[in-house]
Amino acid sequence: MRKNTSMAIVAAIIVAIIGLSYFTYRPILNNLQLGLDLKGGLHVVLQAQEKEGESITPDTIQKSIGVLRNRVDSLGVKEPSIYPQGNDRIVVEIAGIDDPEQAVNIIKNTAQLEFQDEEGNVLVTGKDLKDAQASPGVGGQGATVDLEFNDAGAKLFAQATAENVGRRIAIVIDEEVISAPTVDEPIPSGRAQISGSFTAEEAQNLAVLLRSGALPVSFNIMEKRTVGPTLGLDSLNLSVKAAIVGLIGILIFMIGYYLLPGLVAAISMALYAVIVLGTMVILGSSLTLPGIAGFVLSIGMAVDANIIIYEHIKEELRMGKTLKAAIQAGFGRAFWTIFDSQLTTLIAALVLIWFGSGPIKGFAVTLSIGIVTSMVVALGFTRYLIILCADFVKTNKLYGV
Repeated sequence: MRKNTSMAIVAAIIVAIIGLSYFTYRPILNNLQLGLDLKGGLHVVLQAQEKEGESITPDTIQKSIGVLRNRVDSLGVKEPSIYPQGNDRIVVEIAGIDDPEQAVNIIKNTAQLEFQDEEGNVLVTGKDLKDAQASPGVGGQGATVDLEFNDAGAKLFAQATAENVGRRIAIVIDEEVISAPTVDEPIPSGRAQISGSFTAEEAQNLAVLLRSGALPVSFNIMEKRTVGPTLGLDSLNLSVKAAIVGLIGILIFMIGYYLLPGLVAAISMALYAVIVLGTMVILGSSLTLPGIAGFVLSIGMAVDANIIIYEHIKEELRMGKTLKAAIQAGFGRAFWTIFDSQLTTLIAALVLIWFGSGPIKGFAVTLSIGIVTSMVVALGFTRYLIILCADFVKTNKLYGV
């Protein structure tokens, strides 16, 4: 009875994994975001401009990178590559952007927000801004941008409106007056509104600029070009073919050398690939050429984990233990070896994620997902499946001994 139940469960698992792989293959690939080297995108080089009495420092460049990253993230772009070049330049690379000109406009604008009285005195600045959101126009009027100040900004704004009742307060962005409404009464709520016959897209872009903060210095665009994906697509096709050929070769070796455990490893690899690629889609991670290398490397580490387990099982069988006892002992002896090796690699990958950018970060993200998945699949799913197989396949020769 137990033998038949185990056979039914194994058969159901195999059918389920085959079906999962078949039906999720195209949706996963269609929703997988490709990096700049595979899909193409926008490449912009910005140069900081010194003003009189100011100097460009490494701290200024780093602050500017943080502001630019917030702006690009607001566009819904995943894993943009933003890094310094020399002492006064910043390179921004965005993969698969739909509207390059919109992205450039959002990137290059300084977005210095000021509220000025009729004499031109600055009353409140954007540094005290807490939030900015675009609102659709009402009654056929243009869209607006609703502002909310922090506590300090709310006090300054309340004081400014109280002192200027009946007078105009100009809303100035990058030294351009956007609107100059008349103050009817003090506004203690810390909220304001910018109107100026904006379209919905213009209001949204302005809200993104204000919400992400002003750049500490102004920048000029030194280089702007669209990166074509042709070379990347060729490389992607070659890399995918190489990965498939390598994976098939590995699985043939595993099945030929380890027999039944090798077949279990092949089933586990199918589940492993679906989980890794599906996780990348869910997290919105971009797949780059280095990321493909990380994926292939993690496959090798997953196979290595299976080899360590199976060799320990073979040793236990040669010592005369029963099949199930050998399986339990083999997994027990292999656990810490696998855990230690995978953990050290995972730590290195996390360091690359923290300090790296662009392709380096893409490689590390893919490798990290692969390492965690390989441990779960090898020490959980593979163990459960091979124990089930032991209920109805008890010949040691079929386990490589």
